[in-house]
Amino acid sequence: MKFLLTSAGISNDSICTSLVDLLGKPIAESSALYIPTALHANSNGPAMITRLIRGEINNSMCKLEWKSLGVLELTALPSLDKEQWLPRVQKTDALLVEGGDPLYLSYWMQQSGLADLLPELLRETVYVGLSAGSMVMAPSIGEDFVRWKPPTGGDRTLGLVDFAMFPHLDNPSMPDNSLADAEKWAANMPVPAYLIDDQTAIQVVDGVIKVISEGHWKRVVAQ
Repeated sequence: MKFLLTSAGISNDSICTSLVDLLGKPIAESSALYIPTALHANSNGPAMITRLIRGEINNSMCKLEWKSLGVLELTALPSLDKEQWLPRVQKTDALLVEGGDPLYLSYWMQQSGLADLLPELLRETVYVGLSAGSMVMAPSIGEDFVRWKPPTGGDRTLGLVDFAMFPHLDNPSMPDNSLADAEKWAANMPVPAYLIDDQTAIQVVDGVIKVISEGHWKRVVAQ
């Protein structure tokens, strides 16, 4: 499986280079599907989705010069026959998974059936996560990040990687994302945790982890 798990999208040249390497070809020759679902749990979600798709926000993954770009809305998939959307997913080069609420995203990835398909799809397709879109791949997110609560409760997510992520480390607009706060969160996590700022991403290819950073990050293993 191929993952590029970012805090803030393709925010610098190093992360962009990693994306191109994972795709195996230029972005301009690659197709992508954008998944905005996690934003629906936010009060300003619909407006944010519109601005991101239009490329009006700097960290929008939709701003990259893709050969083709479509939208895959997970909440719609359970009402459709799989034959209507699966072939399009299977043919795409990259899944661009937006931030928002990680538990809401996890719930709809499972309800839509996409979660079950990812291990096979990601043999060829690159999964690019932003914030919650990255966190959802961990086994759990920790109680500090629980906002929307799934019907089953808890903080478990998909567990397709064996570590957890704390994004937006030391972001000046997020006072609760200091290194001290992140380390306190990591101390309660059952798996190793990566604390990453907005200039950092974690590349994972078939279980091999590589940190891509032009900023700062820290790996924490709870005692």
